Amino acid sequence: MKNQSAARQRSPFTKAMLAIVGIALFLGFMTLGTWQVQRRAWKLDLIERVDQRVHSAPVAAPDQSLWPKINAATYEYLPVQAQGVWLDRQSVLTKALTEDGAGFWMMTPLQRADGSQILVNRGFTPEKMRASWLKQISEAGPSTQTVTVIGLMRMSETGGGFLRKNDAANGQWFSRDVAAIAQAQGLNNAAPYFIDLGVPASNPAFTQSQQSPMFDGVLKSGMTVIQFPNSHLVYALTWYGLAAMVLGAAWLVRKHDKASAGR
Repeated sequence: MKNQSAARQRSPFTKAMLAIVGIALFLGFMTLGTWQVQRRAWKLDLIERVDQRVHSAPVAAPDQSLWPKINAATYEYLPVQAQGVWLDRQSVLTKALTEDGAGFWMMTPLQRADGSQILVNRGFTPEKMRASWLKQISEAGPSTQTVTVIGLMRMSETGGGFLRKNDAANGQWFSRDVAAIAQAQGLNNAAPYFIDLGVPASNPAFTQSQQSPMFDGVLKSGMTVIQFPNSHLVYALTWYGLAAMVLGAAWLVRKHDKASAGR
């Protein structure tokens, strides 16, 4: 019996390896849990800043001198206004999935007096209108009327959609990739961001942000979804829970070794 008990006891090397693995797992899970707590604090601060930002009065859209400094943390969803002339014939339709169903965003360049262009999301149109819009775009004449655009700054959406890449050659756009659209449409000085036409109803510039429809069609603007996923607390609890399980497993192993040694 004593020989069998001794056989059941772990060697010093095995105990050391188990201790090292256990400590590594515990520290790793605790680090990940703490990181998620910090991420949650950062996300809550971001949500608060964006909420304050979207209700502020529009400022002038960043000009070329500021383009290198533009980032999502500071500029995403910032209400801005810009003046220029629509380049209707260089509009593109990009795939959209909204609360109104599937369809397209109408992205039209706004030519500014300084020679730069800003892509503007003029609104949503359902899928059944695609052929009609493409016809109207191809037949559009040059515009000379200066308009004022008020909306929310957005960052470029590079690459394409889920498992679908943008196909400029065939006019298939699955994301609002500013650089790619600008290149395809021959825009030689396009801003690295685009503007979603319209601001929330609570913004003081809401009334002024409403635009008349392009051509004879109907475009629904002001559909920007401002939403930040915030599951960091769940992730933190998961990692801390795994760390607690490591401690529990270590206690069980220790208890088993003591029982084996006492036999």
